[in-house]
Amino acid sequence: MWKPHPSSQTLSQSSGRPGHPRRRAVWAGLLAGCLAWGATLAHAQEAPLRIVVGYAPGGSTDRVARIVADKLASKLGTPVIVENKTGAGGRLSAQAVKAAPASQPTLLLANPAVMLVAPLVFPDSGYDPERDFQPVSHVNSYEFGVAVATAVPVRELSHLMAWLRANPEKANFGVPATGSLPHFFGLMVGDTAQVRAEVVGYRGSAPLLNDLLGGQVPVAFDTFDTLLPQHEAGKIRILAVSSAKRSPLDPRIPTFKEAGLNVAATGWNTFFAPMSMPKAQAERLAGLIHDVMKDPEVQRKFEASKLTPEVATMAQTEAMLKAYRAQWAPVVQRSGFKP
Repeated sequence: MWKPHPSSQTLSQSSGRPGHPRRRAVWAGLLAGCLAWGATLAHAQEAPLRIVVGYAPGGSTDRVARIVADKLASKLGTPVIVENKTGAGGRLSAQAVKAAPASQPTLLLANPAVMLVAPLVFPDSGYDPERDFQPVSHVNSYEFGVAVATAVPVRELSHLMAWLRANPEKANFGVPATGSLPHFFGLMVGDTAQVRAEVVGYRGSAPLLNDLLGGQVPVAFDTFDTLLPQHEAGKIRILAVSSAKRSPLDPRIPTFKEAGLNVAATGWNTFFAPMSMPKAQAERLAGLIHDVMKDPEVQRKFEASKLTPEVATMAQTEAMLKAYRAQWAPVVQRSGFKP
């Protein structure tokens, strides 16, 4: 009859049975490792996504962020938090997202003022758009408009330019902020029309419109969606829109090209990820946002807010930004603008 060798029996008794202290320690270590791995995975899945906006709640960039965030949260299965980090014309928001750790998923929703103009005119902006950020998804575009107060005796763009040449002391262009894209678009229009104008910067669109309505400034350049409600109310007149074709928001208003001035320009809101975010994660978010922007409900919400939605892949977004910088960087640099 076979009997186990004493050494074999000893081994079986010392480590083979699950209840032995040494085996219990091994199982406890494995269990602790599995629990820790599971906790890490759960944390990664449940970490909320932050969308940082450099402007106050209620503005167009903020509205874009909240429309996208609502639908994106359902696709991610995690909360998406919109954070308004205002100050320094949006530069503080870019600085904050640049410094975001990889453990905190964070996106920046920004416009050209933050990601094109500021780094060109502020030597201490604190970030480089191409070195510190990954383009993720272009989600909406907007046009610019030129409007006059009802007291200004013109109804067409060509008449406005003739009136400004005849009245150089009144050649003042109001813009919502110095260094904003409407500022540089106003300069572009003045150069093209050979009108020497003084650009008057305001602290936002609301005070600009107040002065336009009150006659303190005769001409205003701002985003088309901002000017449109006052135009529809008959309180100001929009003479032209900067898009390549007429805006669906009001197709009765001609483009600058149709009105006799060969200029066209648009702005945008685009999601950017910090370089700390893994490329695969940025690509996944780009794909999800692309799907969000195709959703008919999301598109209806954009249109109800007088916003033009865009559906773009990460590659299309990168190509758009490259072309945009090529168009606008020379305009900003030629202007000699210093903050």
